[in-house]
Amino acid sequence: MKTQVLNKSTVDKKNLPVKILQFGEGNFLRAFVDWMIDKANEAEVMNHGITVVQPIAQGASIADIFRKQDCMYHVYLEGIKDKKPVKEVRLVKSIMDIINPYDQYADYEKLFLSDDLEMIISNTTEAGIRYEEGDSLSAEPPKSFPAKMTALLYKRYKKYNGDCNKGLLIICCELIEDNGSTLRNYVLKHAAYNKLEKGFIDWVQSCCHFYDTLVDRIVPGFPKENIDEIKSEIGFDDNLVVKGEYFHVWAIGGDSIIKEKLPLDKAGLNVLFMDDIRPFRAKKVRILNGSHTAMVPVALQLGCETVMEAFNVPEVEKYINKMVQNEVLPCIEGSEQELQAFADKILERFYNPYLKHYLKDISLNSLSKWETRDYPTVYDNYKAGRDAKLAIFSFAALLLLYSGKSEAKGFTPNDSSEFIEFIVSTYNADNIEAWVEGIVKNKTMWNNDFSVIPYFIDEVTTNIELIREKGMHKALKLITT
Repeated sequence: MKTQVLNKSTVDKKNLPVKILQFGEGNFLRAFVDWMIDKANEAEVMNHGITVVQPIAQGASIADIFRKQDCMYHVYLEGIKDKKPVKEVRLVKSIMDIINPYDQYADYEKLFLSDDLEMIISNTTEAGIRYEEGDSLSAEPPKSFPAKMTALLYKRYKKYNGDCNKGLLIICCELIEDNGSTLRNYVLKHAAYNKLEKGFIDWVQSCCHFYDTLVDRIVPGFPKENIDEIKSEIGFDDNLVVKGEYFHVWAIGGDSIIKEKLPLDKAGLNVLFMDDIRPFRAKKVRILNGSHTAMVPVALQLGCETVMEAFNVPEVEKYINKMVQNEVLPCIEGSEQELQAFADKILERFYNPYLKHYLKDISLNSLSKWETRDYPTVYDNYKAGRDAKLAIFSFAALLLLYSGKSEAKGFTPNDSSEFIEFIVSTYNADNIEAWVEGIVKNKTMWNNDFSVIPYFIDEVTTNIELIREKGMHKALKLITT
């Protein structure tokens, strides 16, 4: 099938008022936020255009593709819903323009000071929300994202003489805890460092609304492996196609103004508004991320490459489901029925055959991930008088994987080099317990002292010896029996 060019000559696209300035042009925001805004516009619960701001100076080539396609692109979603395959392909038209403030500062400032502007949405990566002392607010633009925000909020405050109605809603999607609150704190810190007047600080605190959020959708991005097939299917020569999973959830915490100004839930989208997202984050991190982190060192030693391959191994499927059911859920507050339904939806994603979610990618920084995602489950069970044997087994599997002595062939850990070196150099096949104890009690590696759980080192040692003697497959069968 012959494909058409994708632009306003082949597709009708409305000009919408730019009410959203979005920092970040990456795959995730386009397959998540911009897709949602487009659906809400179509449902007539919103009428919001987006201008994308590139947060770094580089990126001319991607901006050229945006402009050639008049900022339109397809989002290609595949997944499992209610245990059945589901697919959705959508042409997104919510983005009006893309600008780079390093090359187009005047246009950028004009948009930020626009009377139409209502909200800022950002995903500047985890490294984007950081405080850089001395970052000049007079630079065009300042270097860091918080300094950029401080400078432009100050100019907006000055232009509108501190009119509270001209404050902005600022919604952060960066994958750090308390993302919106942290950005606000850095803006106020820049204001104090630069001795900006109290009126501005008061305006930021009372008229600008910063929201903490948690975003969740797996977005592999541009499907280069079968892009020709996808272009033929959609009928357009689209070089901005974004592939993602069907599942999505966006939890937004803060005051109730956001629910009125960003009514995405009224378009049938899985957007949850709440006063405080921390309990929701803890639940999601323990169930989804904790399961991923526990599964990776086990599945890699079975020769699996992707999440789907891992869940096609009955023992792995049983291991993760049993760990969630018996060890994770009992430690989370809330209705047992609601928690089970939430966990079922989360784990259903592991069966998605359409996404290649590589275990080696998930394994990045597994040491700190295990401590933040799985250790709380081990500790809470200990405090409740229970033994989280399956979660502890995953730690044993992780140490053996990192030692270089496991069944995983060709795997190289992508983690802090000094920690990997310590694990490898201290490995002692004749005294596994001493090796484990040395790792557990290495205070530079951990924020917690795992040895406060009296049986932790013994169980980790026993599990490592079991895996070494029986192999991962038989060890997994024994541990889940």
